[in-house]
Amino acid sequence: MITIYDIAKKTGFSISTVSKVLNKRNDVSEKTKKIINEAVTELGYLPSSNARSLSTKKSWTIGVVFVEDAGNGLEHPFFNAVIENFKKTVEIEGYDLLFASRKIGKEKRSYLDHFMYRGVDGVVVVCSSHTPELQRLINSDIPSVVIDLDTRGVSVVYSDNFHGAELAVDHLISLGHEKIAHISGHKKLYVGEERLQGYKQTMKKHDLFIPDEYIVDGGYFTYEGGKAAMERLLAAKDTPTAVFVAGDLMAIGAMAAIYDAGLTIPDDISIVGFDDIQIAEYVHPALTTIRQDTKLIGKTAATLIMDQMANKKKAHMSVKIPVSLVTRRSCRERK
Repeated sequence: MITIYDIAKKTGFSISTVSKVLNKRNDVSEKTKKIINEAVTELGYLPSSNARSLSTKKSWTIGVVFVEDAGNGLEHPFFNAVIENFKKTVEIEGYDLLFASRKIGKEKRSYLDHFMYRGVDGVVVVCSSHTPELQRLINSDIPSVVIDLDTRGVSVVYSDNFHGAELAVDHLISLGHEKIAHISGHKKLYVGEERLQGYKQTMKKHDLFIPDEYIVDGGYFTYEGGKAAMERLLAAKDTPTAVFVAGDLMAIGAMAAIYDAGLTIPDDISIVGFDDIQIAEYVHPALTTIRQDTKLIGKTAATLIMDQMANKKKAHMSVKIPVSLVTRRSCRERK
């Protein structure tokens, strides 16, 4: 491991002079800075995190926690994409991410206990429902931002889920569909409820009747949940001609159920998803869906938390990110 002593030995300058250059002090000549910085690059020197923390009084880490019932965390393509874009933004400013564990040593502790123990500078929470764990984070003094949930008392970044549902249903209606069903996310989840209400309100706007059996709870946005929900819809007395599904993984599961029943997409049933995860473009047929702007969500969340950390003050801002309809081949005009 290269140390400050190695830099001093190579350049012939004192340790104190090397330290001044590494800490960007102004009382060193430009020529000396150039020699020392070249040695730093050549030797591949990296300052220790402890020394950096002492000089800046920061840990240069941001805690990441998933508070969601499905337990998917980074396994879900949407969350993965959001955190990746968050990471890219904060890394530019020198921050690392620390993913939460409930254990400190062998003792089970809360997420808040874990982050306070680690001394993180801020916390980003990916959250699908308001929980006591989340409330503890909100009530703490740690700068924080919540993704995928609209709640009060903390900075939040979330997609316009209601309008996304409206876009999906309007699209199906524009193709001549009237018997439109909905596979929803679990009602205790914020995004599930918002998309359900968007579906209901848009059907009402067009004076279209919704039979009770046309709304099926697909659970926690999984392939299996979507497949099981679609099987229930296929058993309905009056089979729908189109289905708006609250998440792409559920939509892909619904497509599998349709094929298993000997039907085709979109000739027999049209499907619209929500998220625009990467695989949506490659299933057969390619899935029409509502695109969430994961790049903008991640970047916005990063900006909000970095502003709080820079100002050393918690802020309460709510940012709703626009969504858009992506038309592919899973829908067709109803003749």
